[in-house]
Amino acid sequence: MIEVKAVEKPDERRDFPRGHLEAVHLTGLDFAVATFEPGWRWSESVGPLAGTDSCQIHHNAYVVSGRMHIRMDDGGEAEVGPGDVFVCPPGHDAWVVGDDQCLVYDFAGAMAQDYAKPAGSA
Repeated sequence: MIEVKAVEKPDERRDFPRGHLEAVHLTGLDFAVATFEPGWRWSESVGPLAGTDSCQIHHNAYVVSGRMHIRMDDGGEAEVGPGDVFVCPPGHDAWVVGDDQCLVYDFAGAMAQDYAKPAGSA
């Protein structure tokens, strides 16, 4: 069976301070389009919802526009921007760099399932 969904008609939307996530759910894949506004930082905008000190979601992602800096709990750092594909394991903080919105496509599935959901919610 083939499944097709449009990101313009997401199955759900989650809002959080300075951003939002729109997700489509298919068999074997949850795909998320995440929009982060200037000033967004995971530890300030999403961390209080997650109830953890750092993001515990694995990301397989593509940056459409804007820039984001990622700092791993172990001290490793990277900056990603338009056209970059990245894999980021759990245990990180991230923030928008500059004055432009950052748009990220996340293919990991876990982001669409669990990201920005209050701790303990299913």
